[in-house]
Amino acid sequence: MSSAGSDHGSDPATHAAPGSMGGGLVEFATRRRVTIAMITVTMLLFGVIALGSLKVNLLPDLSYPTLTVRTEYTGAAPAEIETLVTEPVEEAVGVVKNLRKLKSISRTGQSDVVLEFAWGTNMDQASLEVRDKMEALSLPLEAKAPVLLRFNPSTEPIMRLVLSPRDEARGDADAVRQLTVLRRYADEDLKKKLEPVAGVAAVKVGGGLEDEIQVDIDQQKLAQLNLPIDNVITRLKEENINISGGRLEEGSQRYLVRTVNQFASIEEIRNLLVTTTSGSGGAADAAMQQMYAIAAATGSQAAIAAAAEVQSTSAESSTASIAGGMPVRLKDVAEVRQGFKEREAIIRLGGKEAVELAIYKEGDANTVSTAAALRKRLEQIKATVPGDVEITTIEDQSHFIEAAITSVKHDAVIGGALAILIIFLFLRDGWSTFVISLSLPVSIVTTFFFMGQFGLSLNVMSLGGLALATGLVVDDSIVVLESIAKARERGLGVLEAAIAGTREVSMAVMASTLTTIAVFLPLVFVEGIAGQLFRDQALTVAIAIAISLVVSMTLIPMLSSLKGRPPLAFPEEPPHPQWRPQSRWQKPVAIGRRGFGAAIRYGFFGAAWLVVKLWRGVVRVVAPLARKASDLAMAPYARPEKGYLRLLPGA
Repeated sequence: MSSAGSDHGSDPATHAAPGSMGGGLVEFATRRRVTIAMITVTMLLFGVIALGSLKVNLLPDLSYPTLTVRTEYTGAAPAEIETLVTEPVEEAVGVVKNLRKLKSISRTGQSDVVLEFAWGTNMDQASLEVRDKMEALSLPLEAKAPVLLRFNPSTEPIMRLVLSPRDEARGDADAVRQLTVLRRYADEDLKKKLEPVAGVAAVKVGGGLEDEIQVDIDQQKLAQLNLPIDNVITRLKEENINISGGRLEEGSQRYLVRTVNQFASIEEIRNLLVTTTSGSGGAADAAMQQMYAIAAATGSQAAIAAAAEVQSTSAESSTASIAGGMPVRLKDVAEVRQGFKEREAIIRLGGKEAVELAIYKEGDANTVSTAAALRKRLEQIKATVPGDVEITTIEDQSHFIEAAITSVKHDAVIGGALAILIIFLFLRDGWSTFVISLSLPVSIVTTFFFMGQFGLSLNVMSLGGLALATGLVVDDSIVVLESIAKARERGLGVLEAAIAGTREVSMAVMASTLTTIAVFLPLVFVEGIAGQLFRDQALTVAIAIAISLVVSMTLIPMLSSLKGRPPLAFPEEPPHPQWRPQSRWQKPVAIGRRGFGAAIRYGFFGAAWLVVKLWRGVVRVVAPLARKASDLAMAPYARPEKGYLRLLPGA
């Protein structure tokens, strides 16, 4: 190889002209073929590896990065939730950096404050800032600590599962038992196994019958005992707590203390001591209140002193009576039983009531990879699921995404094959077609590597950009290869023609490529949702075309220097003298000849005009049919949003 380079080094055609861009690169590529081949193989390997790690989505991520602060306050009305919980949370987290929008939802017993951040925000840093603000919050003691969720509760789940009984219920009691078992299994077992899966933000359980301890208070018994209902509620709260009690230090040992006083059974709740009554307490209180009323009416100091003495005596007797009085337990004034929470929705599958699990992904997680991990986890769970429980996947967004991506991939492959076929039909040379066709996979596969570096994903827009670039990446290679073929026809050798032919069109090819890139690249800098939507497509096309420029200046001349297309040989013919009419009878022939030529020319233009008119008519007829065909073609991609029936109770 080095000897070949020295043999042709004296030919002036092998040197780049001063100021010629690409001449040095072309000479390096043609004389260092092994280096160019190794670089090409390396970039292909990088592209294949990057292709396996690229995220797969239906569209570019058009949703803003989101965090949700959820606070539960059991029993509080929406107005109380908004005043006591939502507004303090909004004031605390509303000053976080890069916050674009803040909205809240206050419902019975729960507050959701949704924070939308600008694109490109570091969500890990944003989460830390929000947690710092949450620690400084001052909320009601009865409210639970706020929880930070990395998803928007208003978005659709990526997967829905339904738990249904395998056997038909043998009555109402058996149906209640089945729904209770399904709900318990979903809450206590299945939910805990699915939430740790990578990319899963939350699992919401709906339907079925959820256990609840119900306390029905008898108002008449409370009135007989002169016992306010607030006292009963307060005693229930005081006797059912589990809070931190600080820490205990003993030498080098440190112990964390918790105050655990929760109910363990229904009998404990029934035997809860509400108060203690005595027989004399009511009469003494009535006498004391009557004496105070008389003293206030008369204004007598003696009456006031007597009332105070009665109050002191009443307090002493009350203390003594409590010590030996009658205890009032919860079962004396209320009925405690195990029931079910009020149903917000009824889930049915195949006509039978069931339990639903809605699985939500994290804001920055990938739908396809998360769904794949969930399916793998479900296969493990189904091996241990109870025999009378059936798990059915009724919705999986990843299936629709994968089908759409596969369709675009197939279209891109078909487009590339057609491009290669058309090139072969025009060039009619196997080696030249192979050289140009090789630039297609090299440019496309290398683009995958740079897509990974720019954080792009495989979606309909980016793959559409690759399909569009499929017809553009071969343009530079065709121009360079034809220029090399022209140089061969001028009598240059294979190596000299590869260098000279590429150098002659390098400026034109570069200008053409940069012009095409300049059309797509500004879309990257468009702000808003339009820029986010077309960014992947614009970057993909620009990267692929830029790589094709490098390929046309390196790989194409390198391969052409190995074996070039032989120059076309045309046999030389002697010049024919122009015919002129010499005799009288030849002049009419010459006039007819000119008239015939004019008729042919005008006839051609007339035929062309007729073809244009016919083409317009065909377009008017075919265009509506094409639109209808497009609608029919897209019909299989219409993803059903719901695969089940959700009914309100009593519907």
